[in-house]
Amino acid sequence: MSDIPFVQVDAFTNRAFGGNPAAVIVTETACDARWMQSVAQEMNLSETAFLHPVPDGFNLRWFTPTTEVDLCGHATLASAHALWEAGHLPKQSVARFHTRSGTLGAKLGGDWIWLDFPATPVTLTASPPQLTDAFGSENVYIGETKFDYLVELPTEAHVRHFAPDFAAIASLPARGLIVTAEAKDFDFVSRYFAPAYGIPEDPVTGSAHCALGPYWQSKLGREQLTAFQASRRGGVVRVQVIGARVELGGQAVTVAEGKLRV
Repeated sequence: MSDIPFVQVDAFTNRAFGGNPAAVIVTETACDARWMQSVAQEMNLSETAFLHPVPDGFNLRWFTPTTEVDLCGHATLASAHALWEAGHLPKQSVARFHTRSGTLGAKLGGDWIWLDFPATPVTLTASPPQLTDAFGSENVYIGETKFDYLVELPTEAHVRHFAPDFAAIASLPARGLIVTAEAKDFDFVSRYFAPAYGIPEDPVTGSAHCALGPYWQSKLGREQLTAFQASRRGGVVRVQVIGARVELGGQAVTVAEGKLRV
């Protein structure tokens, strides 16, 4: 039996028990995918991140309690925070992650961590029956991205008070559902649901902002945006659209450290 250290980090927040929690596990070499999935199920967080060093950075994989995913913002932010905090990487260095979505970067800018992610633009689409039933004529726009459906609602209140039908959302031919609206104290608000991936409502979803950033940039005419994901825990995401890339800014707090006995 050996001990493998892990940390739990709350991402996209500057306070403990806010934002989105992720477990981060750094190992010396690659791990078996079945073992990683079992650990993620045991952690029972929206994401568990697994890293190991490679010559020019770190290999990074993300697992929900039920499946491996192609892109995750909050667990990448948590991973960068954990690497710098534990001294695996000097704080002045850019963290480079090799992932299923290509090479991603993270850098420190004051108290904020900035992620370099690919944009996942939204295209107009016909409404699936599940969304027609859920929103009827209330929606302003229905589109789809590489991963998700996106629905713009008339007001911030519609987003905050939306009562999801998880069974209907789980039956969508997509990873999940983003609902969003222009906001009073932020440029926009959103919520994100992925019950088919074991995440009924995600507290703060970095990868969703790879779509939300370009969408709201085109509507509001601003390349720098500040967003709030209006889940129960809540979290702030700064978004900057740069061509085919999106920079996501967030903060992070370590809330727990431990060891896996395996």
